[in-house]
Amino acid sequence: MFFTVAASAPLTALAGGVTTAYAVSGNQGVPLAFLVVSVALALFAVGYVAMSRHVASAGAFYAYLARGIGRPAGVAGAFVALVSYNSIQVGLYGLFGSTVSNFAAEAFGLRMPWWIWALLAMGTVAALGLLRVDLNARVLAVLLIAEVAVVAAFDIIGFARPAEGVVTTAPLMPSTLLAGGLGAAIAFTVASFTGFESGAIYSEEARDPYRAVGRATLIAIVFIGSFYALSSWAVVAATGARRLQERASTEGPALIIRPLADAFGPIVADLATALLLGSVFAALLSFHNSVARYLLVLGRERVLPEKLSSIGGRSGAPVAGSIAQSTLALVVVAGFAIADADPMLTLFSWSSGLAALGVVLLLAGTSVAVIGFFRHSSVVSPTLVWSRTIAPALAATLLLTFLVVMVVNFDSLLGVAPSSPIRWLLAVTVLAAALGGAVWALYLRGFRPDVYADIGGAVRAPKFDKPSIYWHHTNEAASAPRPESAPVPQEESTSILPRLDSDS
Repeated sequence: MFFTVAASAPLTALAGGVTTAYAVSGNQGVPLAFLVVSVALALFAVGYVAMSRHVASAGAFYAYLARGIGRPAGVAGAFVALVSYNSIQVGLYGLFGSTVSNFAAEAFGLRMPWWIWALLAMGTVAALGLLRVDLNARVLAVLLIAEVAVVAAFDIIGFARPAEGVVTTAPLMPSTLLAGGLGAAIAFTVASFTGFESGAIYSEEARDPYRAVGRATLIAIVFIGSFYALSSWAVVAATGARRLQERASTEGPALIIRPLADAFGPIVADLATALLLGSVFAALLSFHNSVARYLLVLGRERVLPEKLSSIGGRSGAPVAGSIAQSTLALVVVAGFAIADADPMLTLFSWSSGLAALGVVLLLAGTSVAVIGFFRHSSVVSPTLVWSRTIAPALAATLLLTFLVVMVVNFDSLLGVAPSSPIRWLLAVTVLAAALGGAVWALYLRGFRPDVYADIGGAVRAPKFDKPSIYWHHTNEAASAPRPESAPVPQEESTSILPRLDSDS
């Protein structure tokens, strides 16, 4: 649970996502949005965890969609994931550069453009990506405790010293959330949850993966939803409803840091800033590695050029994927810098909105894939029907509703006029990625059937301290899930451990 919550970076979510949500939308119902989205994600997690016990792949949603809906859906999901995770990663450079620029100017009188700091961070991330360096999960857990302590301190200040003398419950009212800017509020809320799905990667280290992973994921969602709702409510209290959008637009992350400085002194404020920068940098490195590994898997399965599967001889890092991600980030950040765009209200805001659209589409598609994956199961236990059909169906319905709301209100997220073509350009980017992936898969089916046959299958996993469970399929029949009672044919299973379900 600690590792899963750490992936969503509480301080980054509050100082970056929540303040920007208030700045671009003016919607003070963000606290309620966190509670609503957490319900949908809890339903999603029920089916996601159930399927994660049967499918293990470095391609994540790519493999889930391919196994549950079909290979074209898998490639479409992979392309959407690449757009989404690249968007999140690139947008965080705007948050990092802006925060460091303001901090250096106030603390040391060193005034440099935000994009210089962003480029320095980019170079460091690129180097660490080539060396296959990632932050240890236990280190992240320690940092998480410090982050939560800082955010909790801010919450206490906000509720104890409300700017307007009273703490209003308006941010928890449905009428407030529906008043305007709903799409932006939902988008930044979804983006703040990104990383909650990472619990399944620790399944091999758990004593009882069937129970531990599911419990950790659900507890993390409940914690993130309630804690972020409370903290975003504290922002309204500490800032004041009347000036919330104005101050959020001009101060950004300082909206969180300054009350800490006023209450506890500059040392605590500097510590909070350092934790924020560390949190953002960890997220930059994490999403960089995620994109590089998506490219590695797609190159390895020859869905994309096979050169993308090249790895470092000593480090084993996905070198080609890492270079490709760094190059794309450089081009986008340079474009925003040349345009002299605001790093928070354009780069971070637009990228987060684009990423949120893609993530919601992926989550909805994966919920449908769970139903498809288990559709041949002969087990009729009410518990399994809930996790394999009912919960995923409810999750897909809610998530698709979120998607429609976000697209309809996308202009408020971008801060542009409803008639602006930018509103539709960014939204269509996600749709184009999905359609492009599906069309490319159909091309492979017709002209490169050997490549098409391996889409969504896991190749032999590298050797770690503990053995991995994996599955390889080469045809449609093999990709269909078997009834629980059916044995696994030896020629189709490359597992080096017995299956972990109770009937094995």
